[in-house]
Amino acid sequence: MGRGGDVDDEAGALRRFVREAGGCAVVDGGLATELEAHGADLHDELWSASCLASAPHLIRKYMASNLGYNLGVVRSHFRMQATIQGFQARGLSRERSEALLRRSVHIAQEARAIFAEGWSKGPYANHRPSPRRPVLVAASIGSYGAYLADGSEYTGDYGISVTKETLKSFHRRRLQVLADAGPDLIAFETIPNKLEAQAYAELLEENDVRIPAWFSFTSKGGHSAASSDPITECTAVADACARVGAVGVNCTAPRLVNGLILYIRKVTSKPVVVYPNSGETYVAETKEWVESEGGASETDFVSCVGKWRQAGAALVGGCCRTSLATVRAISWALRESDYAVGGDEDRDDFPAVAVL
Repeated sequence: MGRGGDVDDEAGALRRFVREAGGCAVVDGGLATELEAHGADLHDELWSASCLASAPHLIRKYMASNLGYNLGVVRSHFRMQATIQGFQARGLSRERSEALLRRSVHIAQEARAIFAEGWSKGPYANHRPSPRRPVLVAASIGSYGAYLADGSEYTGDYGISVTKETLKSFHRRRLQVLADAGPDLIAFETIPNKLEAQAYAELLEENDVRIPAWFSFTSKGGHSAASSDPITECTAVADACARVGAVGVNCTAPRLVNGLILYIRKVTSKPVVVYPNSGETYVAETKEWVESEGGASETDFVSCVGKWRQAGAALVGGCCRTSLATVRAISWALRESDYAVGGDEDRDDFPAVAVL
């Protein structure tokens, strides 16, 4: 994957990656959870994005550790508040803000290089380098609601004054900066409504972005995006955009995912990506996660992975409140699922996608 080539080549790159991976790849888990576990103070308006400046070594260590669990995609997932506007609101210059966005991608690329080299000494040591396993770096673009930090990424209610042009203006420069940083993928995440998906699709075309993208929506009802726009209509926007290589859901309760996969597959033949949260509910007023009815423990979450794979998921990982242990368990669950349907039992790796 990369720059150049025809749009059709870029659109098909992610599909080819999944096919060459044997039909499924592992996506990384929740960044903030692990950063806090390693001592990072995330009581900040920028949340995990604050660590880009204050603790890049923790981010790099987390990502390299993820790659030890058969990861296929590593994300630059500072999606909640990693925006030019958010950094500038904290007093950073535009130049510094854009440099931090580029840094988010470069940290993931550095972690991939560390893993590939299989260092046996130092804080990022791993003893199982696997050069056969491709690892993709995905630059993450979060929703407008994530920047607002008012919980609207889980409702899609931006108010009548926010138009498609408003959203395009907000996201345009960030998309350009991240694309120029050289990721393998652009991950548009936590999309709560059809309007924002339409804005993204138009930006990809207008900016002539020649890097494969995926669209992942939030849902709270099992058949629609968070805004109540039918998930089939949201999926159709992604399906119609030649530059989008996969579509799915993230930061959604695990109990809803299987049904959402089935709805999505009615509309598109593109690979389906799913990385649910822990099943807890985010309370915007207190900025806390609380237990919710029908929530899933880590064990319950992982027990669903085989069903998601059978339903048609091709990229599987975790979002908020998931951990490195979740990623490891997902990898094992996918392997067992493939064995159950006649997979290659000599195969010991799934490729990874890393999203910053």
